[in-house]
Amino acid sequence: MHSRTFKILLLCTITLCITALKAQAQFKDEAFSQNYGEDNEAPADSTDKIFDVKKYFRGLGHKTTLDVATAFEGSLICVGGMQIYNKDYWKLPIVYGGIAAGIGGGIYYGNQGNSTASTLCYLGAGLMYWGSFMDGVICYEPKDWPNPQKATLYSLLVPGLGQIYNHEIWKLPLYWGIMIGGASYYVKFKQNYERFRDLYNAEDTTYIPLETSKYYKNLYRRYRDYALLVTFAGYLLQVIDANVFAYMHDFEISEDISLKLSPSLIAPDPFSAPALGMGLCLTF
Repeated sequence: MHSRTFKILLLCTITLCITALKAQAQFKDEAFSQNYGEDNEAPADSTDKIFDVKKYFRGLGHKTTLDVATAFEGSLICVGGMQIYNKDYWKLPIVYGGIAAGIGGGIYYGNQGNSTASTLCYLGAGLMYWGSFMDGVICYEPKDWPNPQKATLYSLLVPGLGQIYNHEIWKLPLYWGIMIGGASYYVKFKQNYERFRDLYNAEDTTYIPLETSKYYKNLYRRYRDYALLVTFAGYLLQVIDANVFAYMHDFEISEDISLKLSPSLIAPDPFSAPALGMGLCLTF
């Protein structure tokens, strides 16, 4: 993989991780509330922990409840944690056995020089790892629907699944169109970039001049990078969309925008001369 493409992929991954961490504020049920206690004052220490290890393991011991976001985050390291929290213990041998078999097969076939089989084994281990999260999110039963945490994690794991969960299937063609279009153009531009790169590196002037090869090499490399960014942008947008619209699902907006005028008494100012006036009360 070209170093420039690798840098873009790395940047996209870092951005997604930062976004996921920042989304913890949205994952909290109190994210849109302003209950600061007595006298509406904020508590002295209002900093939330990004991840509470003690609470997580208490949750695995079923001594406290965990939201799906916390369970998911802990399972990134503690594989099978979501199955433990959901009390699906019988699934643990499948998860651990599948991951171990994939890694073991990858090492074995790699030593045998069979790169294809090795890659497939590692891919199988990765799919089993991903499947443990998918299973954990599906089996987690929140009290409310749609649950913003669950919608977000659905979209992180399978693009568009969060929209299906929110019953907004009509959005799928939009986001899938962006991602599929970006990916297809990425492949096309990558092939053209490599073709002109090889011509330029080989100093082959049989068909086109060397400067022309250099021009098209740089052009398709830039277009390839743009296509990759578009693909990532489509993925990120559908994650944000699933989270936001799950929160906004119960947000009611009245269709009554009529203007009503009614007379009202204006109480006199106790610090000024006694007076009583009339005014209009506007009601929307």
